[in-house]
Amino acid sequence: MAEIQNQEKQQDIGQLLKVRREKLSALQQAGRDPFQITKYNVTNHSSEIREQFESLENKQVSVAGRLMSKRIMGKASFCHVQDLEGMVQCYVARDSIREEAYADFKKYDIGDLVGIEGFVFKTKTGEISVHAEKVTLLSKSLQVLPEKWHGLTNTDIRYRQRYTDLIMNEDVRKIFVARSRIISCIRRYLDDQGFLEVETPMLVSNAGGAAARPFETHYNALNEDVKLRISLELYLKRLIVGGMERVYEIGRVFRNEGLDTRHNPEFTLMELYQAYTDYNGMMDLTENMFRHVAKEVCGTTTVPYAEEMIDLGKPFERITMVDAVKKYTGIDFDEVPDTEAAKKLADEKEVHYEERHVKGDILNLFFEEFVEEHLIQPTFVMDHPVEVSPLTKRKPDKPDYVERFELFIYGREMCNAYSELNDPIDQRERFKAQEAALAAGDEEANTTDEDFMNALEIGMPPTGGIGYGIDRLVMLLTNQPAIRDVLLFPTMKSLKKKSAGSAKSVKKDGEDNGAVAKKSSITREQAFELLKKYNKEPFHIQHALTVEGVMRWFAKELGYVSEEEFWGITGLLHDIDFELYPEEHCKKAPELLREAGVSEDMIYAVCSHGYGLCSEEEPTLEMEKVLYAADELTGLIWSCALMRPSKSTMDLETKSLKKKFKDKRFAAGCSREVIAKGAERLGWELDELFEKTILAMRSCEEAVAKAMEKEAE
Repeated sequence: MAEIQNQEKQQDIGQLLKVRREKLSALQQAGRDPFQITKYNVTNHSSEIREQFESLENKQVSVAGRLMSKRIMGKASFCHVQDLEGMVQCYVARDSIREEAYADFKKYDIGDLVGIEGFVFKTKTGEISVHAEKVTLLSKSLQVLPEKWHGLTNTDIRYRQRYTDLIMNEDVRKIFVARSRIISCIRRYLDDQGFLEVETPMLVSNAGGAAARPFETHYNALNEDVKLRISLELYLKRLIVGGMERVYEIGRVFRNEGLDTRHNPEFTLMELYQAYTDYNGMMDLTENMFRHVAKEVCGTTTVPYAEEMIDLGKPFERITMVDAVKKYTGIDFDEVPDTEAAKKLADEKEVHYEERHVKGDILNLFFEEFVEEHLIQPTFVMDHPVEVSPLTKRKPDKPDYVERFELFIYGREMCNAYSELNDPIDQRERFKAQEAALAAGDEEANTTDEDFMNALEIGMPPTGGIGYGIDRLVMLLTNQPAIRDVLLFPTMKSLKKKSAGSAKSVKKDGEDNGAVAKKSSITREQAFELLKKYNKEPFHIQHALTVEGVMRWFAKELGYVSEEEFWGITGLLHDIDFELYPEEHCKKAPELLREAGVSEDMIYAVCSHGYGLCSEEEPTLEMEKVLYAADELTGLIWSCALMRPSKSTMDLETKSLKKKFKDKRFAAGCSREVIAKGAERLGWELDELFEKTILAMRSCEEAVAKAMEKEAE
């Protein structure tokens, strides 16, 4: 039945698309091809018409945009046209635009781009509108907008088809308009401070200036391997050496790392360098710039973020890293004598470290573990250990520490600044230490940049430098939980299936150990009613809906697109017997499912997730392995999310999940052994399973919440 319904829906859409192309063909045959129109004179946008109605009433205007609604009422109709700044209602009457033009208008489709000329007036209901005197079809839409048939709520589709997201969601357009304004405001502020904007290379032989793995590529013309830059630092410092005293660059950098709410492999970084100042000067500049941009773009220095109000108007707190760790743990690292003592403290506090780490590294680990999440209001954390700051000038009175700060807001690093190291002898020694770390297995360590060393030996003045994550600042000022929400085109896994010869190939769509693609033997609606027949507790229903959404996400992620319905319904029914028959979990399920006419394939899949607990059947198919791992992990992830102020997975990070995974007292009912075994069966590292499952839960969180609200009514 479900397959028939899906086919009918696709046929309906197919018919709509066919009709649109037929309409275009008719226009072209009549010599009125809309794609031949090269320009259109727009005199006003929708917001101007609304805001300046008194001066525009009865005046001629010309608007253009996308047709978003249309109500045909005999000889007169209303429609809404959407442009960059919103929507405006237009009144289209046969007598005003002539009969032939009105007949054409009635054939226009939602999504078509139109131009409307007419005069501004107010309807009897008080809505400001444009009375059309001429309607021009500017471009024909050959696709159906998402809201016409299923709505645009799937975050995966929103990110992949940002153009559609921008059409359907006005709030999304506002975010990216704000992003543009924020970057423009930053530029104006720095220009007024005497800074020069510059551009430096993206393809480099030595990707330095940050702790990150670079992307590598090959330069055919030079027959050389090169890297994509991971920071802007080393080239901008060369310009300081050259006498350009205040420089900045806003540009893309590329880091070969994972994705979470704060990280995207390519992102926008701004770095600036100012000669003859230090990190205190950078703190003053940063505080003033953040305050200025908030005031200009948001109209206030107190901005909402998640459940907090962030006050950028009052002086930012300034605290050393040692004092911050002491404040939240009671441990004074100034009193810790050496690395051995630091590692002992880490063992006592269950802070994971590597053998190569020394005292300064462990101080930084304590800060990340126990302090970051408490730094809600703007806080400058200063004076980092030298081991984690290879390009920074040492503090003259405390040479184990450096003149560095990071600004934290809502527990997130917003920028990173130094009193720049200009001693070439010290710098060379630190590069050597970084190369030793690289040899010891640290893939993010720097290597010596000889040309940069040559520049330092020529002489660099005392300099303050800083790097800002522009995307995180936009997140803060637009109140967005994830970096993908402020990137027009975030990094997404390709929907193309991997080839069999790829290093990490997956089975082709439907090729589970040679089996044909599995089809569901029960509709999704029937499955949901069956679930509710045996499960009344809201928590159990919510968990089932979550696992359903996660399984659907993984079906698409792993290339089993044609089996998405099968994966999803299996996830929905996986705990069907748990509430009434907890002692017979996965053993009672076959009886209940067979009574409902569920196929043996699905029954087998449902029961396979109980391997080692209630089932002796080892999961063999990829779907069964995913269900085995994700079932247990979704519970742990949701427990972690509920601990956050937002009560959401949207701002949950892999790092936080890893901490809770290690603490076996937290959500003790979630078996770490099952989760680890699930990752092993899938051939993934735990981090990969964590990252993917968090993304999967984010993709369905909103839909699950709406479904639970509906059930509660």
